[in-house]
Amino acid sequence: MASTADFRNGLVIEFNHDLFSIVEFQHVKPGKGPAFVRTKLKSLTTGKVIDNTFTSGHKVTTARVERRPFQFLYKDDIGYNFMDSNTFDQIPIEESLITNPQFLKDGQEVEVIFHAELEKVLGCELPQHVVMKVAYTEPGLKGDTATNASKAAELETGATIQVPLFINQDELIKVDTRTGSYVERVK
Repeated sequence: MASTADFRNGLVIEFNHDLFSIVEFQHVKPGKGPAFVRTKLKSLTTGKVIDNTFTSGHKVTTARVERRPFQFLYKDDIGYNFMDSNTFDQIPIEESLITNPQFLKDGQEVEVIFHAELEKVLGCELPQHVVMKVAYTEPGLKGDTATNASKAAELETGATIQVPLFINQDELIKVDTRTGSYVERVK
């Protein structure tokens, strides 16, 4: 059990028969009436973000959540298959639990989030940035670096993102997996 004084970003609580991670919180002490805590909570099962207000001192049940390193192996009709980097156990994870699965490539390291008491997979997070090869894009022209214009590029995993005009086929680029956007060219 924890109270609202123990709230911090990333804390996982049981609320409305679901597991929620605190995205942000704000302690408010109005001039009149009791203090309260405004929170943004993200569901670990659905990914939905909700706003909720707790009275100050309200007791909540915390959940123990562990992040473990896994390696992506392959995709089949069951789902995406991962291997525990420590024990070499393999587990399948369904696509809905993976954030941006279009950026997963064979052998990539990810973090799998588990509910510690139930040993249940809650989600799978990719690294913040991944390096990918451009499989196909229209050729760029010399001198196309001055403007902010962009073009579509298909990556080695089949995902399509917008890249600057000077990026060519077979180049390595860094991609932000949270937003699916181009970050920089990798030498």
